Amino acid sequence: MGYSNHKQYGKAVLLLAHLNPVTNSHIRIISNLKSLYETVYIFPVRFLEHKREINTRSFPFSYDIRRAMIETVFGSTSGVVVLPDYVFCAPYIKYLPPLVSPYSWFLRNNIIRNISESKFVSYTGDWIERIGLKLYRLNPVKANRLEISASSIKEMMYAQAREENSNYQPHGYDEEWQKDIPVEVSKLIRDNWILVKKYASSPDQTLKIMGMKFPTQGFF
Repeated sequence: MGYSNHKQYGKAVLLLAHLNPVTNSHIRIISNLKSLYETVYIFPVRFLEHKREINTRSFPFSYDIRRAMIETVFGSTSGVVVLPDYVFCAPYIKYLPPLVSPYSWFLRNNIIRNISESKFVSYTGDWIERIGLKLYRLNPVKANRLEISASSIKEMMYAQAREENSNYQPHGYDEEWQKDIPVEVSKLIRDNWILVKKYASSPDQTLKIMGMKFPTQGFF
């Protein structure tokens, strides 16, 4: 990562991400940030319609499951805090275009409202996202991109689910997708394998606009 190796006490770092699912690369990023900042605030993105979270093939796991994925690895008192404040409420089109839409600024202010520290930075390994974070005054640090490959992991899970009969439940740790996921997260996925089977053969009901994916349900 391209920033100071000295821990900055009294300063927080924000990580806004899909985390669907949490991978070994996510854990490495969070661990590195944890060694450098007082608090790591993690914001798994949520899409709500009528106060109900919308999940799709691209976003199969709910906020509660993704929060549990992080907390099973780091615990709940380790300087890693998971918050639900990165949330888009339908219709999602109202947040566009970024910077121009006042709703996009409401979203930005909602993200930072529960941060205890007066000083904070944000993390992304993507240079385009870094520009957006800078324009929203979220103080992005320069960092190298780490391969996360959550999409490829999902596809391996879906392929396995399609091959198995309806009574199959994953067991052991010999499945290919598990190699890139922490053991604790793998167990949560196996406990919620019904969701993997639900979306394995479903169309991907998402739209990609200005580099970000949104569910089609609730967009307009």
